[in-house]
Amino acid sequence: MVIGATGQIGRAAVGALAGDGWEVTALSRGGGRDEDWPDEVHTARVDRSDDSALAAAVGDGCDVLVDMVAYGPEHARQLTALAPRVGSAVVISSVSVYEDDKGRGFDSQAEPDGFPRYPVPLPEDQRTVTLGESSYSTRKAGLERALLAVADRLPATLLRAGAVHGPHCRTPRELYFVKRNLDGRDRRVLAFGGASRFHPVSVRTVAELVRLAAARPGTRVLNAVDPDAPTVAEIAGAIDAVMGAAPETVLVDGPPPVPGVGDTPWSVPHPVICDMTAAERELGYRPVTRYADRLPETVAWIERRLAGHRRNGGDWREAYPKMYATYGDLFDYAAEDAWLAGRSA
Repeated sequence: MVIGATGQIGRAAVGALAGDGWEVTALSRGGGRDEDWPDEVHTARVDRSDDSALAAAVGDGCDVLVDMVAYGPEHARQLTALAPRVGSAVVISSVSVYEDDKGRGFDSQAEPDGFPRYPVPLPEDQRTVTLGESSYSTRKAGLERALLAVADRLPATLLRAGAVHGPHCRTPRELYFVKRNLDGRDRRVLAFGGASRFHPVSVRTVAELVRLAAARPGTRVLNAVDPDAPTVAEIAGAIDAVMGAAPETVLVDGPPPVPGVGDTPWSVPHPVICDMTAAERELGYRPVTRYADRLPETVAWIERRLAGHRRNGGDWREAYPKMYATYGDLFDYAAEDAWLAGRSA
């Protein structure tokens, strides 16, 4: 059974599990199905916040419960309550749970020199943030620890996903470059010399890890990232190649020179690059795709969504409201032009 099956990762995971011979029931609030799923996939409408509805959907039980949308200790308690009827679980977490040896994590990056300095590559035994209700990171950490504490009752594989990419994403980082190319911008600014690395992960990679973990029940925490971690400048170039664009890139040493200029969704002062050795050892994982391989479908998805909202009189903020809520105005062209003009002068 897959909770959150019609989300970005869920769609790919359901397909991978069905292709591996599992009898799959896809649970989602809308009860829908993906056009690429085989007909044998069952669907059910379930709001995971409703404990009784989820318990009823699980019914007499399942061999594997895959949770795409677990978030916080309350969801860990919900899954634990189902443990007598569940063989094992596979749960999506995030690399944002990590903190460095000075206690800096993703939540502290707004402070002076606040962004963490992680080891490269980043292993799963790196310390994690303090539990709490204050942020996405602290709640994901709470989810993890609550599930690890009941390993004797519910074996669970926790997958710490990097920067997820692929179709159906509500916050596609690629939008930053795709929209600029569609708008005909002939120059773009990249902070930190364009060398920022924030390890991406394709939905295909996560789906492969889910498939492998489902067949190998156990309690473990694993990174979930692609085999490559391109720089933000390399990502921009790869998107340009897909779109046939050739804008000039203006590199800035250090942080964004002014707010809204050069600050992409990947821009970090220190690299976040994860180690996949444990997944190879524990699950027999081998890479199934690379970042650039999946870009054509990602770019096409973004272009279609933007075009659909333009036809209805909307803009990118209507197309991707969560993106706007998370990152603010990514397309302050007036600020960019003013800074570029000042730089030229």
